[in-house]
Amino acid sequence: MSIAELQEELIDEFALFDDWMEKYEHLIELGKSLPLIDPAFKTEEHIIKGCQSRVWLHATLDKEKVIFTADSDAIITKGIIAVLIRVFSGHSPEEIAEADTDFIDTIGLKEHLSPTRANGLVSMIKQMKLYALAFQAQQKN
Repeated sequence: MSIAELQEELIDEFALFDDWMEKYEHLIELGKSLPLIDPAFKTEEHIIKGCQSRVWLHATLDKEKVIFTADSDAIITKGIIAVLIRVFSGHSPEEIAEADTDFIDTIGLKEHLSPTRANGLVSMIKQMKLYALAFQAQQKN
C-alpha cells in the first residue's frame, strides 16, 4: 500500500469516531500495537528533540525500504508515533522524503494536541524524513 493510501485509511478510520475522546482512545490503542524498539536503541542519541515526552526512534534500511521502530514514555505520544510509523515504515527513502503530511490536519490531530505535543509531532515527522534523506544519500554512494 502506498503512503497516500495508508494516509487515506487513517483518515477514514478516525472519521468513524464522533468525538475527540474516542479518537484519543483509538490513538492509545494504536500505540499499544507499536512494534517495540530494541532496548539497545533507547538511548539519548535516539531521542527525538522537541518532544515534551521521551520518544525514541530508530530506523534501518532493509531491502531499500526504511523500517522504523519507536517507543515513548507517554501513551498519547506513543499513539502519535505509531500512526507515523504505520504511514512511513516499509517505504523507500524517496517516498518518505517526498510524502506530504496533510492527513494529520485532515484527521484534526494537530489542532487537538497541546502546543508542546503538536511541536513534538512536527519533530517526529522531521526526524523520520531526516532518516529517509540520510538513507537516500547513502544509496547514492
